[in-house]
Amino acid sequence: MPELPEVETIITRLKQGTSSHPPLEGHVVESVQVTWARSVSKPDPVSLQKVLIGQQVLDVRRRGKFLHFPLSQGHFIAHLRMSGDMRMEPRLDSTGKALPLQAYDRVVLNFESPWRLAFSNIRKFGRVWYVTDPLEVLGDLGPEPLSETFSADQLFLMLQRHNRQIKPLLMDQHFIAGLGNIYTDESLFRAKIHPLRRSNTLSESEAKRLHAAIRETLQDGIRKNGASLDWIYRGGDFQNYFQVYQRTGENCPNCSATIQKTVVGQRGTHYCPTCQPAPEMSNKG
Repeated sequence: MPELPEVETIITRLKQGTSSHPPLEGHVVESVQVTWARSVSKPDPVSLQKVLIGQQVLDVRRRGKFLHFPLSQGHFIAHLRMSGDMRMEPRLDSTGKALPLQAYDRVVLNFESPWRLAFSNIRKFGRVWYVTDPLEVLGDLGPEPLSETFSADQLFLMLQRHNRQIKPLLMDQHFIAGLGNIYTDESLFRAKIHPLRRSNTLSESEAKRLHAAIRETLQDGIRKNGASLDWIYRGGDFQNYFQVYQRTGENCPNCSATIQKTVVGQRGTHYCPTCQPAPEMSNKG
């Protein structure tokens, strides 16, 4: 957490603005506060504070689970990791006095306007970068699963190149960008594929089902503003529509079998043993 739908929700709010704050695009950085030095991956915190001053935010984008902000010179990039958030908020009260930061704000961009962009990270795993070339950070990511250019045929060929368990492979950001534990479990359930299947055993028809399931699951998550599971990311509704994730011991919504939980790639994994037959029982096709 957060995964692609949660990050997309944050990006949409920053790009479009809300009733409580304006769009981020166009704001110019006046100063930068770094309260946890290790949050800055590149450059060092002092250099970051200097180089961002006077920079204008030109756009607000997402790449996989990364938040990407092209600037008038260079690029500001953030990854929320397990417990991050990014929010736009007032930096001054009605008298013009600076408002205090929240307890877990690690990097804050104060703008020339009365607003600021705060990168909050409870567990301190999140990171930010300033680079001149965004590929330095984003270049190794796999394809965007919701891109028009990402086809079922492409996914099938990608799967055939690997002999890995399908769940860890889908969560590998070098393979596909944006999927995490929640949306991988939900996608595999929709596609009726067991999480332990080897990727190169999937047939073309199974790859087509998986491609459709990934896109449908992510799109559903985005429409519901992601999933709210703990104190970190709130406001989403997708958790109310989980079919297998965190439903251990409940009945499968398709066949009424008992949803089970196992560990795959060191991650808790939820599946239906009937709808998603174990590898030794799977028929290819």
